[in-house]
Amino acid sequence: MPDAYIIESARTAGGRRNGALSGWHPADMASEVLNALIDRSGVDPAAIEDVIMGCVSQAGEQSSALGRNAVLASRLPQSVPAVTIDRQCGSSQQALQFAAQAVMSGTQDMVIAAGVESMSRVPMNSAIDLFAKAGIGDGPWSERIQRKYGIKEFSQFQGAQMIAEKYGFTRDDMDRFALESHRRAARATESGAFNSEIVPLQVTGSDGPVQHNRDEGIRYDADLERMGSVRTLMEGGTITAANASQICDGASGLLIANEAAIKMHGLKPKARIVSMLVTAGDPVIMLEEPIFATQKALARRNLSMAEIDLYEVNEAFASVPMAWLETLGADPEKLNVNGGAIALGHPLGASGTKLMTTLVHALHARGLRYGLQTMCEGGGMANVTIVEAI
Repeated sequence: MPDAYIIESARTAGGRRNGALSGWHPADMASEVLNALIDRSGVDPAAIEDVIMGCVSQAGEQSSALGRNAVLASRLPQSVPAVTIDRQCGSSQQALQFAAQAVMSGTQDMVIAAGVESMSRVPMNSAIDLFAKAGIGDGPWSERIQRKYGIKEFSQFQGAQMIAEKYGFTRDDMDRFALESHRRAARATESGAFNSEIVPLQVTGSDGPVQHNRDEGIRYDADLERMGSVRTLMEGGTITAANASQICDGASGLLIANEAAIKMHGLKPKARIVSMLVTAGDPVIMLEEPIFATQKALARRNLSMAEIDLYEVNEAFASVPMAWLETLGADPEKLNVNGGAIALGHPLGASGTKLMTTLVHALHARGLRYGLQTMCEGGGMANVTIVEAI
């Protein structure tokens, strides 16, 4: 079967809730990433055969075929179709995998996988809240599901707390992990490690228009004492806003092609897709599934953890990558080397292609070969994508 390749990757710098990017309509923000992929690759925009756009909160400004609206707001011709998909936090990682499957099958040769989320303009659970206010329906979890699992609703906060308790992680353990995320992100930013992957967006500053090109959530002066003063998210728990991912606005994307497109357009790929899969497990503890998905992905390609040079494991909550590290015996020095979502933010539907963008750039910057990306997802799912830098 033909291979799938990453030709270009790009992302916006993250914006804090009601921060620098809150003035950007999500369709326009995503369109800037689509434009950047075309500009950086030099391909004919009309050669793009599809855009697969990840987005979780498909309500308000993110409703009504957001992917298609992003295309219409971009410099891509109106002949380019698009689709919007939701696999919760893994939405744009799934977009990448759908795009790779399309070009590997030969049904399409060049596809953009992307994601966007404006968590300022379309807050989490917007769609649920809309129907609740209208008095329509009983919410996403039917009585049948509630009876089957003995719950009223599935909670990622509860799942993160369950993982912390299962693996014996204290609040101090998780705060220390979070502090390291900020320190790594700060070092990466100050060294210019993110410069080549970020698409600057014009925003309004105190003195007029400025370019937003630095992730807004990094706390350069973070310390354990202040982290320890943050209240817990649940009474008696250890999960806090300080050791969990930040609400974030952002967009990201990847240009995916097969060998036929590479030859036809004279493209130079950045990475090859080596392995990809999605699995599902317990929807209650929910966030533990990246462990089992990683084990399956490695076994499928007869790879060991020692052969993977860098890993990007989404820091939805500190307990998630910590459990992943412990169970798999992975090297913490290879994990989220430029910081993770605790410092950089987690723009839900955009995080998948955001993490892959950072992973590919980090592999090239260090002259390394294999990278692995995974993240926990609502409902107890997880995607894993392994790439080889070229």
